[in-house]
Amino acid sequence: MSSILGFVSRNRSIINPPEAKPTDSTPLRFGILGAANIAPDALIKPVKSHPEAVVYAVAARSKDRAAAFAKTHRIEKVYGSYQELLDDPNVDCIYNPLPNGLHYEWTMKALAAGKHVLLEKPASNTAEEARAMFELAEQKNVVLLEAFHYRFHPAAARIKEIVESGEIGQVKAVKTSLKVSGFMKAGDIRYNYALGGGALMDMGCYTINAMRHFSGQEPTSVTSATHQLVTKALAGPGVADFERVDKSADVTFALSGGAVGTISCDLDMPARLGLIPKLPDLNATITGDKGEIKVVNYIMPTLYHSITVKSGGKERVEKVYKFPNLGEPWWTTYRYQLEAFVNKVKGRPVHHWVDKENTVKNMEAIESVYVKNGLGVRPKSDWVPPQ
Repeated sequence: MSSILGFVSRNRSIINPPEAKPTDSTPLRFGILGAANIAPDALIKPVKSHPEAVVYAVAARSKDRAAAFAKTHRIEKVYGSYQELLDDPNVDCIYNPLPNGLHYEWTMKALAAGKHVLLEKPASNTAEEARAMFELAEQKNVVLLEAFHYRFHPAAARIKEIVESGEIGQVKAVKTSLKVSGFMKAGDIRYNYALGGGALMDMGCYTINAMRHFSGQEPTSVTSATHQLVTKALAGPGVADFERVDKSADVTFALSGGAVGTISCDLDMPARLGLIPKLPDLNATITGDKGEIKVVNYIMPTLYHSITVKSGGKERVEKVYKFPNLGEPWWTTYRYQLEAFVNKVKGRPVHHWVDKENTVKNMEAIESVYVKNGLGVRPKSDWVPPQ
């Protein structure tokens, strides 16, 4: 009964988080590029409970759309172009949830304008672009973070802690999955090659990151890679190169510590009987020579999760929703991520971080799979930084 009550209580606060009490500190003012569907969960709701952050502005290519979004979410400033928002001196930080193919151009422009950037994953279409963005951030002395939000939650920290404790011994295999059903409609940007679409880019970037993070090992080679392609009907009318976009992917890697890494991702699993969507597969398994960890829902653990540890002939189940000195049980992965981002911008210690090297290595792993399976690395941006 207590677990059911906790589930209800957490999810009530996730939907309507309590508003933070004002402080003497001047809040960081965020501007959002694009009226994206992910923005409310990823930033707008987390900001409500943070005393040092506020969503100040939103821009969209249609000012009417931006205005409607601003009205719904009580955002003060509205702009009809991304550049107008970047030119606003009152904006401290940019949240960039634009399609993958636009990440590079608009993150580079935001960094050039001296803005800190919280960037949706994957960071860009290529590792080269990711590297260039971080180099510019370093030059401008501003913060750039690729938003692998799951890593900031205490559940992810606990999984990592168990692995590093040696309880399950040397990691021999790691499997991570992210597969959904019934969420993507025909014509979704994730099916568009020119915009950096593909299951490996969207879902797979998580699975590769989690494989690397939980195992503590890096890919050395891709040993097998299979995929299903997006159909013309899914891509939508007039969308080119859809035959180069993966709807799902299954990949096996050789890892640096001798383990085998396996990832599985799917933008739209076939429905049961053609009608009933399947439950999402958001799970991970880390197998060592002394035991095993099975994780249910490593992506959104605040909703629900379990960490089952088998070792020494015994089995236990752990659940963790807050750190000893940080957070509340209802804090989402995005809220923990926001905590770290604000602290980083303000020059304070952070409880976790995803750095340049980590982001670039993740993009390199994605590229290696696309080379192996013959679909080709996603196209780099046509935009060229001014000299």
